[in-house]
Amino acid sequence: MTTRNAYPRPELVRENWTNLCGEWEFEFDFGKSGKPRKVQEKTRLEQTINVPFCPESELSGIGYKDFIPACWYRKTVTAPHAENERVLLNFEAACHITEVFVNGKSVGKHRGSYTPFTFDITDYLTEGENSLAVYCVSDVRDGTQPSGKQSERYHSYGCYYTRSTGIWAPVWMETVPASYLESVRMDPDIDNVKLDLTLAFSALGMKNVTVTAYLDGKVVGKKAAKTTTKNLKMSVALDTLSLWSIETPTLYDLVIETDDGKTVDTVKSYFGMRKIELDDQCLLINGKRVFQRLVLDQGYYKDSVYTAPDDDAFAKDIKLSQRVGFNGARLHERVFERRFLYEADRLGYIVWGEYANWGYDHTNAANLKYYLAEWMEAMKRDYNHPALIGWCPFNETWDIKGNQQDDDILRAVYNQTKTFDPVRPCIDTSGNYHVVTDIYDIHDYNQSPEAFQRRYSETDETGIPFENYGKRQSYNGAPYFISEYGGIKWAPEFENSATSWGYGNAPRTIEEYVERYTGLTDILINTKKICGLCYTQLYDVEQEQNGIYYFDRTPKFSDEVMDKMKEVMIQTAAIEKE
Repeated sequence: MTTRNAYPRPELVRENWTNLCGEWEFEFDFGKSGKPRKVQEKTRLEQTINVPFCPESELSGIGYKDFIPACWYRKTVTAPHAENERVLLNFEAACHITEVFVNGKSVGKHRGSYTPFTFDITDYLTEGENSLAVYCVSDVRDGTQPSGKQSERYHSYGCYYTRSTGIWAPVWMETVPASYLESVRMDPDIDNVKLDLTLAFSALGMKNVTVTAYLDGKVVGKKAAKTTTKNLKMSVALDTLSLWSIETPTLYDLVIETDDGKTVDTVKSYFGMRKIELDDQCLLINGKRVFQRLVLDQGYYKDSVYTAPDDDAFAKDIKLSQRVGFNGARLHERVFERRFLYEADRLGYIVWGEYANWGYDHTNAANLKYYLAEWMEAMKRDYNHPALIGWCPFNETWDIKGNQQDDDILRAVYNQTKTFDPVRPCIDTSGNYHVVTDIYDIHDYNQSPEAFQRRYSETDETGIPFENYGKRQSYNGAPYFISEYGGIKWAPEFENSATSWGYGNAPRTIEEYVERYTGLTDILINTKKICGLCYTQLYDVEQEQNGIYYFDRTPKFSDEVMDKMKEVMIQTAAIEKE
């Protein structure tokens, strides 16, 4: 039934796992009364659903588009395990507050719509069949739930889309030894040709740890260490240095073995050797200036909403982007699945890690306790990916009901981001309104190449970048980034083109579209002060019809047109010539 069969966590792979995607029982809980009604103890729910697709999606088999304040899932599983082994139940993501029950007993809760969580369910299992029940509560309108582009109205509208309630990413079980590796943090050091590791384990006690690095199947580094604690720092010197870059995205394989004297926990991982820096004008990868040729990627799918319809969809989207000359993306207003980042690592596609801050009330300091914890989980999850070159926790922090953003919230999140990751640049809030930021970005949806020419030629002449919110923020001398532009509407075949949405007036012909696209892009790339651009957007999403591709990922334009778009995008940027 499911089309999602790949191991969900590419950077920490175990062989002994069970895919729980596929048919589950399902039930709506519109009154949020399920727990007192003891739904967690029921032996049968009312409907069935195809996990991991949300109930709003067509691929789920339900397709219910109205608000779903709460819902239930149930599945019967057999969980074999031997002495000295533990059974872990893993969820990649579920919206928004999730409680899990095994045989009617609660095993834990998780808050956050975008990050994975794990429960050790060993002590709740019995021999033979066991009942798993999952309770999800979600309300995109309550102000404490970051919901991104999920519509707070009944219908989708403008740049807000269908909601995604409940489980929307893979679920699986795995068996592990009593003492096992919980996580690993990797810090490549290309100057000293070594990989620094911070390992976290599930239990105290003596453990012998062996880490082996491979390149093209050959051992290029090995280190053994021991610890009695739950944490271990170690470094692996490498015999061969092959750098990860956009042009040559080299990945090393890594095997980590943890031996507690009774059992061995073996996990497979990978890493890339690359260095991220900022000079006073531009991003550097391995000491070389890289102009960011990015596209805005919303991470939505026509029949499955938040969830990729199959395991090949991630690489497909990246290749569609590279086809027209982009070298990366802003993963916009949500956290993408881990397998997307794995494909980005593999294909040399740089990305920014963002969060779904729309829907969150950033004017109320009391809400920081919710947001910061979720954001830190997202950073911890994605830290190791070489393709991830920066963090952006907020996007367009507009006034809410007349209240302005709480600057202290943005400052606190920025500071915590830099404490956790002092290397990658952090943009406090993309577009507006900046408080403290490593890269100064703006959004400019002016549709006139002539207007772009005037404002950005002045940027080069005066050294003072164009500012569109001068009364609320001021340029701080950091590298300057046009992180949203374009959004050119092209919807001649949309079923209701009169209500389709995009920026500015739509071009009347394809020739006019190409002239506008190439004109805007050429100016940004050839302005010396600009270190990157991000075009809105890769594909249409529902009524938003400003993609280069249709929502189903078929191209809007001929190969000849797309070749012209690529030609202007891949030209050497002025800042790369400096």
